[in-house]
Amino acid sequence: QVQPVESGGGLVQAGGSLRLSCAASGRTFSSYAVGWFRQAPGKEREFVAAISWTGGNTYYADSVQGRFTCSRDNGKNTVYLQMNSLKPEDTAIYYCARKGSPALPYSRMSGYDYWGQGTQVTVSS
Repeated sequence: QVQPVESGGGLVQAGGSLRLSCAASGRTFSSYAVGWFRQAPGKEREFVAAISWTGGNTYYADSVQGRFTCSRDNGKNTVYLQMNSLKPEDTAIYYCARKGSPALPYSRMSGYDYWGQGTQVTVSS
């Protein structure tokens, strides 16, 4: 069983930065791509970013391109999401998930099999 666990969320002012971490047990986590999604109150969960299993390829939603950076340390079974220039509209619960279906697009939620419980990010104006 793979259980991702997110951490690093919190309250930050607009323009500030946070770094989220997604750690999971098991060697199989490091052999898979990992994605980040978020869900704001009253809205559907949406794709934020993803990283290939090697870390050589990253993918971002247009809304975070240039502000967020996804990276990973496979030796630590951990994936990171560095979030800079945060905006109030970035406020949401952020989830990481293992991409169990390589054939599906990175932005498609159904391509991910193991999900964390989420970490709250709140950006004040």
